[in-house]
Amino acid sequence: MFTLPDLDYGYDAFGKYISKDIMELHHDKHHQTYVDKLNGAVEKTPELQDKTLEELISNLDNVPQSVRMVVRNHGGGHYNHSLFWKFMSPDGGATPQGALADGLNEKYGNFQGFMDAFGEKALAVFGSGWVWLQPDLSIVTSPNQDSPLMDGGSAPLLGLDVWEHAYYLDYTYKRADYIQAWWHVVNWHEVESRFST
Repeated sequence: MFTLPDLDYGYDAFGKYISKDIMELHHDKHHQTYVDKLNGAVEKTPELQDKTLEELISNLDNVPQSVRMVVRNHGGGHYNHSLFWKFMSPDGGATPQGALADGLNEKYGNFQGFMDAFGEKALAVFGSGWVWLQPDLSIVTSPNQDSPLMDGGSAPLLGLDVWEHAYYLDYTYKRADYIQAWWHVVNWHEVESRFST
């Protein structure tokens, strides 16, 4: 059975950038729903019960048609959000260091160039979805709760949830304001660690 991961910080950890109310709603309600519905699908499908989350969403063609869409949507939601919580920290913000910083500077000209490119991709997501920084330092997007793993890609280094449920209580329809605020909480230590492995 899959479980909702605990956060490494309190709901109020991000102050003016992401409110306690939205963190609580996002983690305890939205993410919990993905976990519950994924578990419901797996319970009905014995051949899936020994699979890891990564195995499930990386091999959707092998998931029975009867539960494939549930596994895609809710397994993807569980995977994406489990990463998302790690991509943020109360001590976040600032800029990356070391090899990651060098790579971003080389690819995007400088760190601001990377932030601009990432922000443009995030704003361009139509409806609900995600924007990701991949291990090759490319920036890709995915609709709904899709993950780069579903298309044969690698686990992302960094990802931003641009579903309205991630920001509407704080920023209403102003996705650009949410994106700018999010840079203040990005956990670059986590991203650097993922880049170096």
